[in-house]
Amino acid sequence: MKVILVQDFEGYGVFGDVIEVKDGFANNYLIPRGIALPATESNLRHIHSIVQQKMRKLEREKEKALSLAQALKGILLEISRPIGEKGKLFGSVTPVDIANALKEKGFDVDRKRIIIKTPIKDVGVYTVHIRLHPQVSVDIKVEVKPA
Repeated sequence: MKVILVQDFEGYGVFGDVIEVKDGFANNYLIPRGIALPATESNLRHIHSIVQQKMRKLEREKEKALSLAQALKGILLEISRPIGEKGKLFGSVTPVDIANALKEKGFDVDRKRIIIKTPIKDVGVYTVHIRLHPQVSVDIKVEVKPA
């Protein structure tokens, strides 16, 4: 029996895939649990329209991320932190600190998208990677100064 997956199902496929399974597996497991629908013409059209909507949404998000990446390119953030006697920071500069500094400059970036490879615990200039979209990322410079 041919069915259309309406959610990702490990080992079988992802949303929108049309797969061939045994009738009992489809009728007793996949369809009652809402994992798949019978592969009828109306169901195929419905799933196809949902896939197209998702693709358009992903494309809009990518365009938005590209414009934000262009705006962020070449930016230098300055973050002031108190330092100890040996020149080390009290604590470290975190993605939350960088997100707040970006917000002050007018950029709304989620802290989870900011990737710091090694903890920033010293005064200096660092390169920080920001992944805005699975296909769009940008590197910015962060200058840590003593307060």
